[in-house]
Amino acid sequence: MVVIVLTACPAGLRGDLTRWLLEISPGVYVGHLSARVREELWSRVTSLVREGRAMMVHSARNEQHLAFRVFRPDWEPVDCEGVTLVSRRSDDAYHGFQGKMKPGWSHASQYRNAHRFRAQGKKNYFLPDEPADEKVNG
Repeated sequence: MVVIVLTACPAGLRGDLTRWLLEISPGVYVGHLSARVREELWSRVTSLVREGRAMMVHSARNEQHLAFRVFRPDWEPVDCEGVTLVSRRSDDAYHGFQGKMKPGWSHASQYRNAHRFRAQGKKNYFLPDEPADEKVNG
């Protein structure tokens, strides 16, 4: 069993993979291939992928019964005592994070404070136009 996942790849590569594999979702291909065809197909994918990324998972004779191959990964497979785990690279872990929050209040706190402010203006009592003493005595 072979599963290939493509991200941001040219349409020609996607069409090329449909010759050997079944596309079950955009960019996700599955099928049964021999080892030789799998190796040739992977070399073809890596040569045609251009700016995109590719990941292949195939059956193997190990504890997990599968093996990973990645090309330009956001995640990388790491062998941990015979078990392959997938970890995120440390430079991609906090992509775009500068270490401090934007100044000011968050949108949620702005809405909460606005709701509190509106609630302060509403009073739960009634003020008649004329004082009650004059009406009773008059």
